[in-house]
Amino acid sequence: MLARDSEGLERGDALCDSVALIDLFRSMMRIRVAEETIAELVEQNEIRCPTHLCIGQEGVAAGVCVALRQDDYVFGGHRSHGHYLAKGGDLRAFMAELFGKTTGCSRGRGGSMHLFAEDVGILGTVPLVAATIPIAVGSALASKLRKDSRVSVAFFGDGATEEGHFHEAVNLAGLHQLPVVFVCENNLYASHMHILERRPKDNIVETARAHGISGQCLDGNDVVVVYRAAAEAIQRARNGSGPTFLECRTYRWRGHVGPAMDFDVGVKRKDELKDWLPKDPLKRARADLLTRGVSEAALLAIENEAHEEIEDAVRFGRDSACPTADELLEHVFCQEES
Repeated sequence: MLARDSEGLERGDALCDSVALIDLFRSMMRIRVAEETIAELVEQNEIRCPTHLCIGQEGVAAGVCVALRQDDYVFGGHRSHGHYLAKGGDLRAFMAELFGKTTGCSRGRGGSMHLFAEDVGILGTVPLVAATIPIAVGSALASKLRKDSRVSVAFFGDGATEEGHFHEAVNLAGLHQLPVVFVCENNLYASHMHILERRPKDNIVETARAHGISGQCLDGNDVVVVYRAAAEAIQRARNGSGPTFLECRTYRWRGHVGPAMDFDVGVKRKDELKDWLPKDPLKRARADLLTRGVSEAALLAIENEAHEEIEDAVRFGRDSACPTADELLEHVFCQEES
């Protein structure tokens, strides 16, 4: 793992060394292998819940979460497998959740879009667009009042910036200088609508600046760039300097939901994907590591390790028990303790 100081940040010029990049590469590889495996399981009808895959976007989740402390908070939306895994969520519990089993991180009740791992600061992912942004601001306010130095991170897509409570939450965070980092994974599409079909200008980062918050537009497929910006934003938040908005430009390879490429819905993605595939964040990190003298064998070992871990998690999910019928109404109605 990365060498970090007491604030959870990597020390000195290690921001760019091979050890740091290997850690980022390992996190991205773990996400990629998990997502590709999930896609196969959905196609085979073994996983039946709706799944929103982040293949192609791994650099954002890894770059941000590796810079966080374990007790920092992360909130995500419907496409949050990568955030869960990069923050340290248990892989077996994750896979079991997708299978709908009681050993899942939400006891099989939430599926792909409702992931929870309190022990590593993942307090919930929610499929409602932009819903976790004000929740993250609330947790940041609590951290400020408690003076516990924790930082909250809200992950969301470009479509979330068009929701009213995004602006209300960002405004409140800026007004009270809360320890929160807003991470917009701008993959240019909200469902199947391109950003310029929804906005008069491609200017998301300016919405943050309008609320008095520092904002940056980043190459989200360059994991080192994301990590550096995230580490700086997290340090600012932890030191009491307020929130930061990071717009990370990236691209999802698969459809809005499910494993297909969604070329059959008439969107212009069929003309764009070929330009984004060479920008693969894993391919770029691999090339960088090779130029730094890391061997192909070492990188292959990381990939093989990810495959072995995911295969173990799939077996665990398959072998785990399904919820029983008498659990159906649990957590639905208020129940008095006997």
